[in-house]
Amino acid sequence: MDYAKIKVELVDGVAVVIMNDPGSMNAAGLDLASELAHAFRSIAGGQIKARAVVLTGEGRGFCSGANLSGGGAAGRELDVDGKPDAGNALDSIYNPLVTLIKNCPVPVVTAVNGAAAGIGCSFGLLGDYILVGESGYFLQAFRRIGLVPDGGSTYLLPRMIGRARAMEMALMGDKIGAAKALEWGLCNRVVADAELRDAAIAVAKELANGPASLGLIRQLIWDSQDNTWGEQLQAERRAQKVAGKTDDFVEGVSAFLQKRPAAFKGA
Repeated sequence: MDYAKIKVELVDGVAVVIMNDPGSMNAAGLDLASELAHAFRSIAGGQIKARAVVLTGEGRGFCSGANLSGGGAAGRELDVDGKPDAGNALDSIYNPLVTLIKNCPVPVVTAVNGAAAGIGCSFGLLGDYILVGESGYFLQAFRRIGLVPDGGSTYLLPRMIGRARAMEMALMGDKIGAAKALEWGLCNRVVADAELRDAAIAVAKELANGPASLGLIRQLIWDSQDNTWGEQLQAERRAQKVAGKTDDFVEGVSAFLQKRPAAFKGA
């Protein structure tokens, strides 16, 4: 597919997905969001051959949130009371998109350059490994326009940083800069802006060279946020059964016994 609002580049087994509307700081209008969904469906379905993903933005912003001047305001169909339904596009576009990213079968690395605001904050926090450039920041901007956080933010934030800090971000609407994001546990690493994309690709390459079980690991960690102890033990048991039947398990054990680096193939 020829994309207009994103770019997808393949680098040594890594799909680098770049939101590419720098004039709007990569605002997530319906057009950009639809293209992101197509890219992640293509990765999940194997049409784009990748063993890890990097999600980042072109220019000085990661994603400035919904495009209120264009695509993001579209899709607000009138409700039965005659007033627009601001949640309509969540059903049709945004909730399926963030679910696609969360359920990606391979590890996802997010590289937050500049603003990650509104639903862009959710995009950034959906990474399994999150890097932030020194000028990057997270912002729950919804209070400024009289709406509520969406894109899974009210699920992600309390689990990542606790209720008090999640409330602070959502109710006060202050920017959380890179240093505070690292302190609070919103990201794994902060790197220089000029090094951000290369650093993210380096992490993703390391993941892409790992075993097929990495996809199972990421899903177990995501699922653990909702499972009971017993449910999680059963989930681990099912995943271990799958992992134990892969060629990568055979290779990993052989490499361990032969005291050599494993050559995993992701299968």
